[in-house]
Amino acid sequence: MRNLKQRLMNSRTYLPLVFLAVLSAICVLAPLAGATTPSITVGVDNNSQKAVSHLYLASAGADNWTDDQLSGAISGGASQNLSVTWGESTVQLIAEDEDGCFLKTTIDNSGSPSWTITNSTPRDCGY
Repeated sequence: MRNLKQRLMNSRTYLPLVFLAVLSAICVLAPLAGATTPSITVGVDNNSQKAVSHLYLASAGADNWTDDQLSGAISGGASQNLSVTWGESTVQLIAEDEDGCFLKTTIDNSGSPSWTITNSTPRDCGY
């Protein structure tokens, strides 16, 4: 084994192999270093009679919620645009109203999506 290592180090093929290994690593890692998670603006229109006090994001069909995305409640009849960063093609929005009930929708992570909450939006109040 030692003779093989010595022959490789002394041969002219050693440097091209090292160069090829380094070049391969750069080609694989460079695109990953420049990858960024896209940021989208989501418009939330609260056309219901209940204030929305919290808004969370989650992967579609999952319960891995983010921290609250609102800096303040969205009162009934008000709207708010949120800038969110999300790496998946869809995002689930979970709103919590003033009664502690949850409302959900799933949107595409492209363009300028919006969600209009109305009095008829299904609410999950846990009972």
